[in-house]
Amino acid sequence: MAMATAAPMEIDIGKLNKTILCYAETIYRFNGLWEGPDPLTPLISLFLIQLTFSMSVIHLLVFALKPFNQPPFIAEILGGILLGPSALGRITSFRKLLFPNYSFKVLEPMAHLSITYYAFLVGLKMDVKAILRTGPKAVKVSIAGIVVPFSLGSGLYFIFPIDKSERAGFLFWGAALTVTGFSVLTKILDKQQILHTEIGKTVISSALVTDMCVWGFLALALAVTSSQSNIHWSMISTIAFILLCVYYVRPALSWIIRKTPEGQGYSEFYICSILTGMSLSGFITDTFGTHPMIGAFVFGLVIPSEVLEATIADKLEDFVLGILLPVYFVVCGLRTNIDVISSETTWLAVGFVIVLACAAKLFSALLVATFADLPIEEAMAVGLLSNAKSVMVLIILETGQIQGVLNTQTYSLMVVVVLVMTMIVTPAAIWYRPVQNMIPYKRRTIQKAKSEEEFRILTCIYNTRNVPTIINLLRTSNASPRSPITVFALQLVELVGRASTMMVVHNSRKAGPRNPSHVEAQADHIIAAFDNYELRSEGVRTQAFTARCAYTTMDEDICTVAKDKRTAFIIIPFHRQKTIDGEMEDINPSIRGVNEGVLANAPCSVGILIDRGFAESHDHADNIAVLYFGGPDDREALAYAWRMADNTDVRLTVVRFIPSTDTYEPPEPMEAGDKNQVTLQIDYEREKLLDDDYLSKFKTATMSSKSISYFELVLNDEEEAIKAIKSMDEHKHDLYIVGRGRGMVSPLTSGLADWCDCPELGPIGDLLVTSEFESPFSVLIVQQYIKTNKMRDGSIRSSSSANFGEEIAMRPSSAESEGYESFGSFRKWDHEN
Repeated sequence: MAMATAAPMEIDIGKLNKTILCYAETIYRFNGLWEGPDPLTPLISLFLIQLTFSMSVIHLLVFALKPFNQPPFIAEILGGILLGPSALGRITSFRKLLFPNYSFKVLEPMAHLSITYYAFLVGLKMDVKAILRTGPKAVKVSIAGIVVPFSLGSGLYFIFPIDKSERAGFLFWGAALTVTGFSVLTKILDKQQILHTEIGKTVISSALVTDMCVWGFLALALAVTSSQSNIHWSMISTIAFILLCVYYVRPALSWIIRKTPEGQGYSEFYICSILTGMSLSGFITDTFGTHPMIGAFVFGLVIPSEVLEATIADKLEDFVLGILLPVYFVVCGLRTNIDVISSETTWLAVGFVIVLACAAKLFSALLVATFADLPIEEAMAVGLLSNAKSVMVLIILETGQIQGVLNTQTYSLMVVVVLVMTMIVTPAAIWYRPVQNMIPYKRRTIQKAKSEEEFRILTCIYNTRNVPTIINLLRTSNASPRSPITVFALQLVELVGRASTMMVVHNSRKAGPRNPSHVEAQADHIIAAFDNYELRSEGVRTQAFTARCAYTTMDEDICTVAKDKRTAFIIIPFHRQKTIDGEMEDINPSIRGVNEGVLANAPCSVGILIDRGFAESHDHADNIAVLYFGGPDDREALAYAWRMADNTDVRLTVVRFIPSTDTYEPPEPMEAGDKNQVTLQIDYEREKLLDDDYLSKFKTATMSSKSISYFELVLNDEEEAIKAIKSMDEHKHDLYIVGRGRGMVSPLTSGLADWCDCPELGPIGDLLVTSEFESPFSVLIVQQYIKTNKMRDGSIRSSSSANFGEEIAMRPSSAESEGYESFGSFRKWDHEN
């Protein structure tokens, strides 16, 4: 029987010469350590080891660089380079064991997944409205900081020998030099406490504008290098997607948020739906020929609710920045090879390129100084600080290498340039910082202020309910052309959603946005209120600010602004407000911590203002009472009331409470302080002499005034003091001004201090807030600034340098009288009843 002839095999010619990617069978492993292969052979196990090792190296470098005040971004770049072929990667056994070539099948996709999530977070945190409100000086700095570095970087790129296919690499070099890392720069400036200075505000505002423009550069560069034959369709499609997100996706999300019941929060399904939308956006832009991170960035940018932004950021930020992103730094480090930087050029040329690249931002700032109102010294500081880079610059460079337009030499050189540029920012910030402290700052208390000099006040506002009470107090402060007052109104906004610490200086003459957010609407009300106060008063100048910061750092920001503006007095609202039924209710417990921090670290005197219903029906106080027990805080309270009493329409009653000789025992010199207050030495006898001296001056200067009354009450204990204070309610005082009473031990207040519900108010302030009084009034708790041995802001304060008895200029009253008025119906305590 004949055998059948085998049929010839058909060959598909079209499949020849094609690369076929074969995946390893050991991506997943089921048989464990003891029966399976090498534990580092399966890709998933290897990836987990790579992730653990990378995170460990980066965190160790962050710890090692902490004494040098370098940002974590430096440690992250160095960690990637250290694990790459420039350092440990030279060891063949290490590279084959932990970073073999085949591991890139998992490592690189995970790295690009991390930057997609990172781009989403950047878009989520970026405040476009803040960019639109950027001042003209910052806009000029940002424009010059884009044009000059981009032109210089593009020119320097062609110094190196490149192939014809790599000519488009100049786009990535130029874009890399234009980057100013907003998040990195904010942390550096905040740590060096120059974030709220004039230079800090200029460089931060310009960095925000630059950051937004760089995303446009990246999208353009990706479209040019990815879809050269269809670049126009790629750009048109991407622009159409952006418009779709702005005009349809954002309103749809806003509608869904409005339908969500207030206070209910956002469910896991809701958050997962948002992340699904992010993934879909990345897929769409990747299909259009740009990159998934462009779509993720745009989607994050159009999410409308600040609360939703904060919720998503809280859930994602630690995971993305702490776990996923180190993988990306490792991939960038594995692509970097320091050895090939000078392979075809000399190190002299390389050094020349590094110096010019680092000086690009400096050149741009000096260019602005030639045609804008920017001093040369300030321009140099802005230029040096603008060199801060962020993850964005690595995204640009790594994308350029993936696209094949940056070779290993040009890529590695620019990574080194980025490293050097960012490292010089912290020394530049430290170099600039002492300049701000050279300005004399002497008038830190009201007692030391002179009546003919400008009186500077910083008012802190948490919400619009604080405004009437503060304006009421300011109107009572008796501003005049002879004794002017400058008021800095600081609106404090909790940092949620668009997470960028920022200080916005408002222009009262500039119209607000057409569709303001809740914060912007509050800012408009605050600006209008202080503008109205300025227009209706003589000798008053106001300026409004908005500070976005976390409650944990809000007290530091308040103190920094007070020091920068050289204020003599800070007014902070109480954390409780009066409700309809007359009870004092906690509005936000976090405010209490802020107030305690300000009391502990303020560079000047501080007043806590409490409204018990008086500001609702009056625009100023004309019947003021000072309760005087003694000590620096009470002297400061009397000094402020004395200033108010210069107005003939204001009646001032000063009541000094004196313990009787039967109960008085002079205490030993003591230390006063608590966990929220700096320690200071108190000499009771010396304080009593200073009290007598100051009161003697006050009585002599106001002897002829009909509107000022002074009384002394000799009492036995705190019970008599309480009854005496409560009896003053009959006189319907509008404003009580009392000292916080730090360190003063008196038989009339010692028992009250043990029962204080709010110790930051002191025993008398706490009594006025918590006790039942029939009449509505406001209370101002005053703490005088005293130099102590506490170190803050780089200055050393010595308790021996404190001068409690410094005299103030005499201010005779304009009213005349034959003597003190009788106390009227005020009852001296009857010891028999």
